[in-house]
Amino acid sequence: QVQLVESGGGLVEAGGSLRLSCAASGRTFSSYAMGWFRQAPGKEREFVAAINWSGGSTYYADSVKGRFTISRDNAKNTVYLQMNGLKPEDTAVYYCAAVSPSRWAVIIITNPGLYAYWGQGTQVTVSS
Repeated sequence: QVQLVESGGGLVEAGGSLRLSCAASGRTFSSYAMGWFRQAPGKEREFVAAINWSGGSTYYADSVKGRFTISRDNAKNTVYLQMNGLKPEDTAVYYCAAVSPSRWAVIIITNPGLYAYWGQGTQVTVSS
Protein backbone atom coordinates (compact mmCIF):
# COMPACT_ATOMS: atom_id res chain seq x y z
CA GLN A 1 0.00 0.00 0.00
CA VAL A 2 1.29 3.46 -0.92
CA GLN A 3 -0.29 6.74 0.13
CA LEU A 4 0.57 9.86 -1.82
CA VAL A 5 0.20 13.50 -0.79
CA GLU A 6 0.88 16.33 -3.23
CA SER A 7 1.84 19.88 -2.30
CA GLY A 8 3.25 23.01 -3.88
CA GLY A 9 0.40 24.10 -6.11
CA GLY A 10 -0.81 27.67 -6.28
CA LEU A 11 -1.45 30.73 -8.40
CA VAL A 12 1.38 32.00 -10.60
CA GLU A 13 1.69 34.41 -13.51
CA ALA A 14 2.49 33.17 -16.98
CA GLY A 15 6.21 32.58 -17.32
CA GLY A 16 6.59 31.79 -13.65
CA SER A 17 7.66 28.62 -11.89
CA LEU A 18 6.31 26.19 -9.34
CA ARG A 19 7.71 23.05 -7.76
CA LEU A 20 5.29 20.31 -6.89
CA SER A 21 6.15 17.65 -4.35
CA CYS A 22 4.58 14.27 -3.77
CA ALA A 23 5.36 12.57 -0.48
CA ALA A 24 4.81 8.84 -0.31
CA SER A 25 4.29 6.58 2.66
CA GLY A 26 5.39 2.98 2.68
CA ARG A 27 8.72 1.24 2.53
CA THR A 28 8.30 0.11 -1.07
CA PHE A 29 8.32 3.59 -2.66
CA SER A 30 11.60 2.93 -4.45
CA SER A 31 10.12 -0.05 -6.26
CA TYR A 32 7.52 2.07 -8.07
CA ALA A 33 7.72 4.19 -11.15
CA MET A 34 6.06 7.53 -10.49
CA GLY A 35 3.99 9.72 -12.76
CA TRP A 36 2.45 13.16 -12.79
CA PHE A 37 -0.90 13.69 -14.48
CA ARG A 38 -3.15 16.71 -14.74
CA GLN A 39 -6.82 17.36 -15.30
CA ALA A 40 -8.33 20.65 -16.39
CA PRO A 41 -12.04 21.40 -16.00
CA GLY A 42 -14.08 19.56 -18.61
CA LYS A 43 -11.09 17.62 -19.89
CA GLU A 44 -9.77 14.11 -19.42
CA ARG A 45 -6.85 13.39 -17.17
CA GLU A 46 -3.65 13.61 -19.19
CA PHE A 47 -0.12 12.37 -18.74
CA VAL A 48 2.55 14.94 -17.87
CA ALA A 49 5.74 13.13 -16.88
CA ALA A 50 7.06 9.87 -15.42
CA ILE A 51 10.23 8.61 -13.79
CA ASN A 52 11.42 5.08 -13.24
CA TRP A 53 12.24 3.55 -9.85
CA SER A 54 15.87 4.69 -9.81
CA GLY A 55 15.41 8.08 -11.44
CA GLY A 56 17.56 7.01 -14.34
CA SER A 57 14.78 7.18 -16.91
CA THR A 58 12.23 9.91 -17.47
CA TYR A 59 9.56 10.63 -20.04
CA TYR A 60 7.55 13.78 -20.77
CA ALA A 61 4.48 14.78 -22.68
CA ASP A 62 5.36 16.90 -25.70
CA SER A 63 3.39 19.80 -24.24
CA VAL A 64 5.76 20.14 -21.25
CA LYS A 65 9.05 18.89 -22.66
CA GLY A 66 11.82 21.39 -22.04
CA ARG A 67 9.80 23.26 -19.40
CA PHE A 68 9.05 20.64 -16.73
CA THR A 69 11.49 18.34 -14.93
CA ILE A 70 10.54 15.27 -12.91
CA SER A 71 12.90 13.94 -10.25
CA ARG A 72 12.77 11.74 -7.17
CA ASP A 73 14.56 11.29 -3.88
CA ASN A 74 14.06 7.72 -2.69
CA ALA A 75 15.68 8.48 0.66
CA LYS A 76 12.91 11.00 1.27
CA ASN A 77 10.15 9.01 -0.42
CA THR A 78 9.38 12.03 -2.54
CA VAL A 79 8.92 12.80 -6.22
CA TYR A 80 9.07 16.32 -7.59
CA LEU A 81 7.82 18.20 -10.62
CA GLN A 82 9.70 21.41 -11.36
CA MET A 83 7.58 23.55 -13.67
CA ASN A 84 9.19 26.49 -15.44
CA GLY A 85 7.84 28.75 -18.15
CA LEU A 86 4.28 28.12 -17.05
CA LYS A 87 1.48 28.91 -19.48
CA PRO A 88 -2.24 29.49 -18.86
CA GLU A 89 -2.92 26.14 -20.57
CA ASP A 90 -0.97 24.43 -17.78
CA THR A 91 -3.81 25.31 -15.39
CA ALA A 92 -5.17 22.09 -13.92
CA VAL A 93 -5.30 19.87 -10.89
CA TYR A 94 -2.01 17.96 -10.78
CA TYR A 95 -1.90 14.41 -9.48
CA CYS A 96 0.99 12.14 -8.67
CA ALA A 97 0.58 8.41 -9.04
CA ALA A 98 2.52 5.19 -8.57
CA VAL A 99 2.79 2.25 -10.91
CA SER A 100 4.68 -1.01 -10.72
CA PRO A 101 5.33 -1.55 -14.41
CA SER A 102 6.40 -4.87 -15.86
CA ARG A 103 8.78 -2.85 -18.02
CA TRP A 104 9.62 0.79 -18.74
CA ALA A 105 7.48 1.40 -21.80
CA VAL A 106 5.71 4.51 -22.99
CA ILE A 107 2.46 2.65 -23.55
CA ILE A 108 2.48 1.67 -19.87
CA ILE A 109 3.78 4.75 -18.07
CA THR A 110 1.48 7.15 -19.93
CA ASN A 111 -1.69 5.14 -19.21
CA PRO A 112 -3.46 6.45 -16.08
CA GLY A 113 -5.53 3.27 -15.89
CA LEU A 114 -2.43 1.26 -15.02
CA TYR A 115 -1.42 3.36 -12.02
CA ALA A 116 -2.39 1.71 -8.74
CA TYR A 117 -2.09 4.60 -6.30
CA TRP A 118 -3.07 8.26 -6.59
CA GLY A 119 -2.76 11.39 -4.52
CA GLN A 120 -5.60 13.82 -3.90
CA GLY A 121 -4.26 16.43 -6.30
CA THR A 122 -3.01 19.99 -6.03
CA GLN A 123 -4.37 22.95 -7.97
CA VAL A 124 -2.10 24.90 -10.30
CA THR A 125 -3.48 28.10 -11.78
CA VAL A 126 -1.52 30.17 -14.28
CA SER A 127 -2.79 33.66 -14.99
CA SER A 128 -2.20 35.41 -18.30
